Amino acid sequence: MEKKSAQSAKIEWDAIFRSLEAWRKELQRSAAAGEAADPSVTTVAERYRRDPWAVLVSTILSLRTKDEVTLESSKRLLEKAPSPVKMAALREDTVARLAYPAGFYRTKAASLKKIAAILLKDYGGTVPADMDALLALPGVGRKTANLVLIEAFDLPGICVDIHVHRISNRCGWLVTKAPEETEMTLREILPKKYWKTINSLLVLYGQNLCRPVSPFCSRCVIENQCKRTGVERFR
Repeated sequence: MEKKSAQSAKIEWDAIFRSLEAWRKELQRSAAAGEAADPSVTTVAERYRRDPWAVLVSTILSLRTKDEVTLESSKRLLEKAPSPVKMAALREDTVARLAYPAGFYRTKAASLKKIAAILLKDYGGTVPADMDALLALPGVGRKTANLVLIEAFDLPGICVDIHVHRISNRCGWLVTKAPEETEMTLREILPKKYWKTINSLLVLYGQNLCRPVSPFCSRCVIENQCKRTGVERFR
């Protein structure tokens, strides 16, 4: 713990998040009219007024799926199934058709049908605001559960996807091998006021600048806080 605390003390978190927030605002200003600059689940959450069911559905659809596909699939599915009751009334093949072309859409359709049944049976048709209860639902892992708690219930959580995992290790803020380990380490070293926003900021940053291969280091706004660990080529 002392080692991690010492490591955290060297990281200028306030400066990092100020720079990332300023960069995101500029990205949003430069985006075409009507085009979503934020990650798809955040966009869906805002469109559906933070409805927990809408957030849960869009988060599940977003797994291994491009943002633009997630947005369209979520809109199409939520029009027909805006609640667990409506989802339960749909045939599984209909859910799959509406979810297409989201990645693994048939598997996700099966999970959503099972989730709707569980919510109706055990939770009165509502999505629980509890990590353990969410993790018990079919197809829900820590990334999904954290994102639902953050986006739907405004509760503290750290959602770690491939972008958060990659950038955190690339910058040298931590050294981990898997996203879950990254989440647990960030829970120790990252100030709690930044837990909710780290995912949306780093997802955008990873999609636009800090790419997996040949990142745009020449345009990086946090280069003074990045060790470029594992970066062999950059632009």
